[in-house]
Amino acid sequence: MPSGTKPSEWFGTTVAPGERAALSLTISEAYSGRDVDIPIQVWRGLEEGPTVCVTAAVHGDEINGTGAIRHIIREEPFDLRAGTLVLVPVVNMPGFERHTRYLPDRRDLNRSFPGYAEGSLAARMASAFFRGVTKRCDYGIDLHTAAVRRTNFPNVRANMADERLAAFARSFGAELIVESKGPKGSLRASACKSGCATLILEAGEVWKVEPTVVEYAVRGITNCLQFLRMVEGTPEEPAYRIETDATKWVRAAQGGFLEFHVSPGDIVEKDDLLATNTDLLGQEQNIIRAPRDGIVLGMTTMPSVAPGDPVCHLAFPKAGTLERVGGAVDALSDTSLHKRMRDDLASNVLVTDPDEDPG
Repeated sequence: MPSGTKPSEWFGTTVAPGERAALSLTISEAYSGRDVDIPIQVWRGLEEGPTVCVTAAVHGDEINGTGAIRHIIREEPFDLRAGTLVLVPVVNMPGFERHTRYLPDRRDLNRSFPGYAEGSLAARMASAFFRGVTKRCDYGIDLHTAAVRRTNFPNVRANMADERLAAFARSFGAELIVESKGPKGSLRASACKSGCATLILEAGEVWKVEPTVVEYAVRGITNCLQFLRMVEGTPEEPAYRIETDATKWVRAAQGGFLEFHVSPGDIVEKDDLLATNTDLLGQEQNIIRAPRDGIVLGMTTMPSVAPGDPVCHLAFPKAGTLERVGGAVDALSDTSLHKRMRDDLASNVLVTDPDEDPG
């Protein structure tokens, strides 16, 4: 937290150790001239400790994280022993209210940080939030989903070259960590540059609050707070962990209607069938195959495609890793969160046996 900033003072309200407060931050004005406020809840532990911010809906249609933060606020799944927890269910309120990723000025808020107080609408909103919240925090967890018409198997993204952030990212307990600094202007990249070590979770789809995604996010947030000793307990380790900076979207070679043969989280080997491209009468046009061994990080949920449309997002671990991963997954019970997550995400696409006659 910047020097001279009191951990008890938030937006003109005093939050004493051991207390919680429902507050709001004015980030802009609507066309009517009325304030645009975002609701924020601040929890303080009895002991001193770091300040952690958990944010969602920086893209206004990505509300799985909103569901996770609301679950924490309403269900109180842990007691905050130390430090300060700042919970922000929706950052991009104008986009949220319009069920859209973007702001009314058609800009992407998550490409506008740290913002500029005298700039565009997006720049001003980014600046208000960044100065009011982000710069006061030591760590950040930013919750996202896939873009529209796509779904993601849960994965954490973080700059693993930063040792402090790498340790924080691993504590989340995700099976997949994608190494990256984040796009220029993103909340994550800007926060890290200002000293707030921030990761993002990508999981699920837009416009939904998916139960297993919420469960996964809440577990990860709890793990991170346990790692920082803000909450009692020991972080839960994943069945396996893959860290990679190698990913690739496999794209459609021609237009058609897809029949999927994989679902999010599946392990694939080189040349495995990912999807069959058919015409509208079901006649096979071409086969889409895995270019190398990998894990399905995400995929389209829209079966109709044009040439060049993204079909399947693959993550490529180091050679020899997938055999170990496969064994770890096979050992999990059907009631494990990992398997329930895969089953739930698979329900968003129709997956068929590639040996079946597509007609």
